[in-house]
Amino acid sequence: MAAKWGVANIYASYNNIMITLTDITGAETITRATGGMVVKQAKDQASPYAAQRVAERVADVAKERDFVGIHVKVRAPGGNKSASPGPGAQAAIRALARAGMKIGRIEDVTPVPHDGTKKKGGRRGRRV
Repeated sequence: MAAKWGVANIYASYNNIMITLTDITGAETITRATGGMVVKQAKDQASPYAAQRVAERVADVAKERDFVGIHVKVRAPGGNKSASPGPGAQAAIRALARAGMKIGRIEDVTPVPHDGTKKKGGRRGRRV
């Protein structure tokens, strides 16, 4: 039988991390996990530690289902929000590789606005 590959969709914002594992077509979801499922304190949801734990969970299920490798799609909130992925993105990819999964392509799929809606925060931006 040919080696089985999947796609890990990593959504990494500054508030949370979500990893969804699908088959190569993206039609069937095999498993998904979030930062809130693996850490107790809500403020730690987007941390590299939470991302590592989430990735380990996903890798365990992938191995159970005989997946050999995965292609990674990293996504930040995008649109009129932050264009850079949160702190957990890199930790998640590293944890997937460390768990014994072969990493194929790593792709950035953050949505790019083509002049859509205005960013929140008003005329003078967010004042801290």
